[in-house]
Amino acid sequence: MADTKIPRPVLDDDLDIIALSEDNILDDAAFSYGTINDCTLEDFHADRMIFKHVIFHNVIFNKIKFKQIDLMGVRFQNCDLSNVDFSKASLHRVEFINCKMIGIDLGEATLREVIFDNCNGRYAFFSFSDCKQVAFLECQLSFSDFKNAIFSKVEFQESNLLQAQMNFASLKGIDLRSCDIEGLNVNVKDVHGAIVTPMQAVSLSALLGLVVK
Repeated sequence: MADTKIPRPVLDDDLDIIALSEDNILDDAAFSYGTINDCTLEDFHADRMIFKHVIFHNVIFNKIKFKQIDLMGVRFQNCDLSNVDFSKASLHRVEFINCKMIGIDLGEATLREVIFDNCNGRYAFFSFSDCKQVAFLECQLSFSDFKNAIFSKVEFQESNLLQAQMNFASLKGIDLRSCDIEGLNVNVKDVHGAIVTPMQAVSLSALLGLVVK
């Protein structure tokens, strides 16, 4: 796993098995101190579900809408969360490891101490999210949408941000030097104080109306 200063969730090695089904996937349902393994969750909709100190391992989420989900001390490993609706979610000390997250909706979500490690988040939606101490480590984030997101102590390491949308999201103090930011969609004000390479600066110079020869 890649290195970051952001703390990862501390989880017990010996956790009880949690079996999710239509009988217990309900609005406001709560689950804690368990593991959910090797299964497919399909076509479930529930609001305000709570998961605390839970591991999801090899879980496929298909047609899942868990709006306003509350995740605390949770690990997703080798999961497929493509097109999952986690809008308005609350994530605290959560990590996603080797996950497929194409088109995941985390719009208007609150993220605190969250790590995305070697994940495919192409077309992921983070618009209007509030991100504090969040790390994207070796992630595919091309065409992702971070418009109007709030960034505080956010890291992007060795990640692909090709044609990502970051308009109205301040990148001040964020180090993008190890990332591919070709075609990054930002406003001039957004990149003030961002840390970039000379070549990246040339790429971003078009924002200022400059012609570099």
